[in-house]
Amino acid sequence: MNESLATAIVGRHYPERTVVGVEPVAAGHRPTAVVRFADHSPVVVQLSATVGAVRTEAALVSAVRARTDVPVAPVLATGVHDGRAYAVSEFRPGADLHTTFADSPPTVRRDIARQFGRSLGELHAAFAFEDCGELTRAPGPRGSDRLVATGGDWDHWLVAYGRRAVERLPAAFDPLADRLRGCLDAAAVSGATPRLFPWDLRPGNALVADGAVSAVLDWERPMAAPAALALAKSEYLVADWYVDEPAPLRAAFRAGYVGVRPVPTVRPVHRVVAIADSAVDSRGAVTNPGYPERGTAASVDFHRAALASALSG
Repeated sequence: MNESLATAIVGRHYPERTVVGVEPVAAGHRPTAVVRFADHSPVVVQLSATVGAVRTEAALVSAVRARTDVPVAPVLATGVHDGRAYAVSEFRPGADLHTTFADSPPTVRRDIARQFGRSLGELHAAFAFEDCGELTRAPGPRGSDRLVATGGDWDHWLVAYGRRAVERLPAAFDPLADRLRGCLDAAAVSGATPRLFPWDLRPGNALVADGAVSAVLDWERPMAAPAALALAKSEYLVADWYVDEPAPLRAAFRAGYVGVRPVPTVRPVHRVVAIADSAVDSRGAVTNPGYPERGTAASVDFHRAALASALSG
């Protein structure tokens, strides 16, 4: 994000403040910048696809703050400037956990994994929905916002979502394609109540300070889904993604979750969908686990091995 755009956006909401610096943030795929003032705390400006998406995300962040102890940065303002939808959020200090997690001492990694598990448990305890799918903001009673999902019911949605994820996989995954589709076709409907699915809950979207997660970032495109899918995906992104021996992190993650609510039963189909969904980004590129991040060939091997393990049960 360029300096003039970020300055113009904050000027609409804080005309009395003097901007002394604009620092673009390289992480993530949305243009983001930290704006610093002479005599006030900094803020974060982030652009998004539509103002509807921005306001849905803001409504979710507000609800998360009200219903849970998950650390999130409050959204201070939303709007459109020169055709670009944006949100202005409170700045939260901390180091990028993506760059520090793998090299942290094992005890610190386990504690952070436990924090992620507890956060997911709190989100599942606080948010239940009638349907699965992407969440949208709708007017609630007495002018309050509420979030609704209209994508479909329970595991019927899970299978359709999984098929889309599998079809996005590049040709390097073709040797597994028939088995992946077979796993989806054989999935039984469980009727699990849809819960909040923060589909990108991972160290790469979090800040850490003094060994504790200081902020969970990026609540873009929130969804409702079976709790087991959210658990399987977050475990993959927190435990498997960064270390060669994920079992201790997986155990810590689940210990954090079970401190809030019982752990849902994760079946092979949940793991298959979670891994396939994580293996390719929204642009169709293979994602790169680890830090330093693996190259493309090693990343394909990583995801293929995880999918083969999930298929084996």
